[in-house]
Amino acid sequence: VHPVTALQSEWSLWTRDIEAEIVPACRELGIGIVPFSPLGRGFLTGAITSTADLPADDMRRRLPRFADGNIDANLAIVAALRELADEKGVTAGQLALAWVQSRGDDVVPIPGTKRRTYLEQNVAATEIVLSPEDLARIEAAAPAASVAGARYPEALSRVTNR
Repeated sequence: VHPVTALQSEWSLWTRDIEAEIVPACRELGIGIVPFSPLGRGFLTGAITSTADLPADDMRRRLPRFADGNIDANLAIVAALRELADEKGVTAGQLALAWVQSRGDDVVPIPGTKRRTYLEQNVAATEIVLSPEDLARIEAAAPAASVAGARYPEALSRVTNR
């Protein structure tokens, strides 16, 4: 038996349900946090503006946050992040990654990427320094309660984080 040293869980500006109980427990026990989907399944990059942007077999088409109505509301979050990112001379995705990384030295996000260009952008996000003012502005632009739609469909939500 070996002690748990890292927890891989979804965490981004779009999915923050681990912040209340899971993150504090990890910190109390000295467990590192490896957030997956730190770019909100690609949504926080600004590349997805409708479900029509997704291939027909893409699982995101079945996620409530990408559903008609919700996706339009969530685009306002991306627009606000893009505005802040433009001020810093970075992409919205880089800003979102920098935010996740800023959550602590025990946090090592693992963004998925399909292209070398995206990999280079993701790596460059590690160089972004966010001031307390930057973090407050990001929080104001993307408060946890502002995301429209559940993380997963109801049946899957019942077994998530259990």
